[in-house]
Amino acid sequence: MEALHELRTLMMRHAPEGMVASLVPGLTTVRATAPTEPVQAVYEPAVCIVVQGAKRTLLGDRVFDYRGGEYLVVSADLPVTGHVTMASPEEPYLCLALALDPGEIATLLLDVAAAPEGPPTGFEVRQAGPDLLEPALRLARLLEHPQDAPVLAGLAMRELLYRLLTGPSGPTLRQIGAADSRLSQVNRAIRWLRANYAEPMRVESLADLAGMSLASFHRHFKAVTAMSPLQYQKQIRLQQARSLLLAGGGEAARVGFEVGYDSPSQFSREYRRLFGRPPARDAQQLRGDPGFAAAMG
Repeated sequence: MEALHELRTLMMRHAPEGMVASLVPGLTTVRATAPTEPVQAVYEPAVCIVVQGAKRTLLGDRVFDYRGGEYLVVSADLPVTGHVTMASPEEPYLCLALALDPGEIATLLLDVAAAPEGPPTGFEVRQAGPDLLEPALRLARLLEHPQDAPVLAGLAMRELLYRLLTGPSGPTLRQIGAADSRLSQVNRAIRWLRANYAEPMRVESLADLAGMSLASFHRHFKAVTAMSPLQYQKQIRLQQARSLLLAGGGEAARVGFEVGYDSPSQFSREYRRLFGRPPARDAQQLRGDPGFAAAMG
């Protein structure tokens, strides 16, 4: 497709290595010139259009493979493991990531015909058609003319959201923007878990916060995140611990206590199970890994 070819050309010129916020508001570019090792990260609500190369992302027990010409929608804060599987200096992995604002989607919903609510989903991959690639291309062209971005970026972003709402991803986008949707209810619990990851958790309290029965909450939480609330909390705790260790936040035992673990041995054991290395050695190795940032995008 011509739009995909031009997107590739623009990103080859203007996307630096790694995951970099561009001068276009809300637009992040991702570039990797080689396959990367699996990296754990928290994906926040976004639409990501893969322009070239391929990547694999694991969410709980679900596996998602996507490549150039496809896009993914992330509708909640999700702890995932991802790595670039196809990239080279001549044909790098290239991706455009655009943050999704529930408020903007809610405003647009006022001008879009109502539709039945589908089941909540946190992560989906679909083919990017011309209707979606054209507004994405207009956004990417602003990488060459950032002085025009304050006026034109919002117009292109609104059209892109409209195309998503009226296309196959419409049910997911609608749930992001609708305050009373099942996804929005689950997101209340997710936001609490992210903000209070070090605190003791009662699933009954989370269900009350979401406004659901306990059985309904368990079902919908698993549908969105592919894990239980306890598994989600553990992933968030360990990823926060990794961030603190990478930033030089102190010894592993102290960091473990800071993120909510009572036992240093349990913290070290679960950290190693998730990341493959003991806490201190893992942080030391990642500080010298140039592919770490690219693998997160």
